[in-house]
Amino acid sequence: MELAVRLNNAKYVAFRWRYELTISKKVALALAVAALTGLLAQVRFPLPWSPVPITGQTFAVFLAPVLLGRWWGGVSMAIFAGLGWAGLPWFSGWQAGFTATGGYIIGFVLAALFVGYFVDKYVRSRSFLTMLGLMLLANFFLIYIPGLIWLGLWLQAAGTSVASLAALLSMGLVPFIPGDITKAIAAAAIARGVTPKTAYNGEVDKDKWAQWRIP
Repeated sequence: MELAVRLNNAKYVAFRWRYELTISKKVALALAVAALTGLLAQVRFPLPWSPVPITGQTFAVFLAPVLLGRWWGGVSMAIFAGLGWAGLPWFSGWQAGFTATGGYIIGFVLAALFVGYFVDKYVRSRSFLTMLGLMLLANFFLIYIPGLIWLGLWLQAAGTSVASLAALLSMGLVPFIPGDITKAIAAAAIARGVTPKTAYNGEVDKDKWAQWRIP
């Protein structure tokens, strides 16, 4: 019991410290997480029938808002997107510029803002099941919807016709489902382990957490 109390106090101190950092230090952390996203983007498995490879970068997308909070998690993904579009080759396969995955990268920013909102505002959201649900929701709606729209337009601009919605989904969604679920489970487990279950930022449910706690 004493060890658990010490661990939770340590997590509280760490997250409170992160919350109170100066702007310059928060920018440095956002750059570090953007760089981590770029590195995980190189963990890739190309698919012969799709211009979109399986990568590890969404793992960083899930963790960015947990570690940095809503706004700075979003900033880290915006840095990743902006510098990559500007020419820094840290997209998948050491690419830069506007590639077939541009819509997914826009979704990274949206997903980080969405997950970070709940992490910052609700202590309850820092449970494993809630984190997993939020990450999967962000993944399959906020990342894949702009990703598939962009992919369809990119293929059309490249002169490649997509016969049907099913064909588009087979290129840009279906092959990635098992890996995305696995990454979300791992990220949710880490989030559950590292986040404090006490309020450090005036969370709206700070006095209710004990009554409606879930795993």
